[in-house]
Amino acid sequence: MSDLLTHREYLAIAEALNLPCNAFIDGKFQAAKSGKTFASVNPATGKTIAKIAACDKRDVDVAVKKAREAFDDGRWSRLHPSERKQALIRLAKLMTRNRHELAVIESIDSGKPIRDCATIDLPETLTCLIWHAEAVDKIYDQSAPVGDDAMAMVVREPVGVVGCVLPWNFPMLMMAWKIAPALAAGNSVIVKPAEQTSLSALRIAELAFEAGIPRGVLTVIPGMGPDVGEPMGRHMGIDMLSFTGSTETGRRFLQYSAESNLKKIVLECGGKNPAVVLEDAEELDLVAEHVVNGAFWNMGENCSSSSRLIVHEAVKDKLMKRILARTRNWKTGDPLDPRHHLGALIDKEHFKKVSSYLKKGKALIGGNTDQGKYVYPTIIDGVKSTDKLAREEVFGPVLAVITVRSTEEAIAVANDTEYGLAASVYSANGKQALRAAREIKAGTVTINCYGEGDITTPFGGFKQSGFGGRDNSIHAHDQYTELKTIWIDLSDRSADDSVD
Repeated sequence: MSDLLTHREYLAIAEALNLPCNAFIDGKFQAAKSGKTFASVNPATGKTIAKIAACDKRDVDVAVKKAREAFDDGRWSRLHPSERKQALIRLAKLMTRNRHELAVIESIDSGKPIRDCATIDLPETLTCLIWHAEAVDKIYDQSAPVGDDAMAMVVREPVGVVGCVLPWNFPMLMMAWKIAPALAAGNSVIVKPAEQTSLSALRIAELAFEAGIPRGVLTVIPGMGPDVGEPMGRHMGIDMLSFTGSTETGRRFLQYSAESNLKKIVLECGGKNPAVVLEDAEELDLVAEHVVNGAFWNMGENCSSSSRLIVHEAVKDKLMKRILARTRNWKTGDPLDPRHHLGALIDKEHFKKVSSYLKKGKALIGGNTDQGKYVYPTIIDGVKSTDKLAREEVFGPVLAVITVRSTEEAIAVANDTEYGLAASVYSANGKQALRAAREIKAGTVTINCYGEGDITTPFGGFKQSGFGGRDNSIHAHDQYTELKTIWIDLSDRSADDSVD
């Protein structure tokens, strides 16, 4: 699955693409009710690659109606779990067969480097689909210990109609994180992709229908946030909504829920994640590799990016020398060229935002941009924990370096943030590393490496980084199901016998 093609081959695939443009509702592509469209722009070229249906509340209403019909008549929700499993596995096989096309679609739509789309995003997307598919017929319900005179069953049932609102930084993978457990549980799912990156979601919906997932069960509605996202958040016919994106927008979905039907809301929001390097850290070459990867992977457009390096003064100089050397090897340029580690930022507005942070301090490396779309990997030293660089989510390839003098100070600085999504700790002392991991307030803490765990581990945040549930692992199924108690009276007494 990690096979890379040449730059020329990827360019040829991009040239020959037949891109989906309309909403996918009730098993077919449909234009927006308004007839309006919006441009999907390749961030690396600035050229329009497709005119996408600009849906609005009317399209949401139709989609919810069809999704509810599909759920209520049981064409998916009442299928035997093994049948749902097989359909999801067929989808994964179809995506594998079309993997080069999907990788190119993801790259030209988001500016992501093709090497990441082909070797990370797509394989992990397939792993997610298959893992949750295989879990469908292996999740057991429970019986409560209620004594001999009764039996109590605790069973899971699908929530119903689920809304999924996706980010633009990992369009395909975040779609899988949400639809895989939601579909596995038997729900009907409505996906709103980010307006910047609609193409892979539309293509996956088409492949899902081909794989045998019935009409109305998986819907994709492209459009702007106020036109599609907000109507989904407020819709009385949507039972649960999962959102990945900014904390600011996440707050709005809680508000929409409160003002409508109190639908369940799950949020995975921003982060200002620390990489904490303690005094006794060893194998500094490996530490440098992880720090650089954590800071610059996906151009830093990553909610779990290690954007703060909190390093003990005793090891700082040796470590920084290695970090700077590795950063020089990260090449920036045309995303379809597999030699490049960094591609283009998502759009001009985001480029302007990220670029503004380059002036917040003196760069040890980087600090420059190119063509209004590329930001080179940048490391800024001398940052204080009160500075904007240490507190605000840049969402770009900018690493802020904060020097500390003790383990206690390092942990205090790590926790001095409104976020709590991810963190990493580097130490040769196992007890010290574990203590630090316990004390850092974050949903995922890695030791002597950068990462998010894998499909078996729950992913989500503390504080303003998350709310209501977790992606990945068996725990992801919880948020897409309701728990029901079924109580059975087994006593010999009749109702009349219980009255004197």
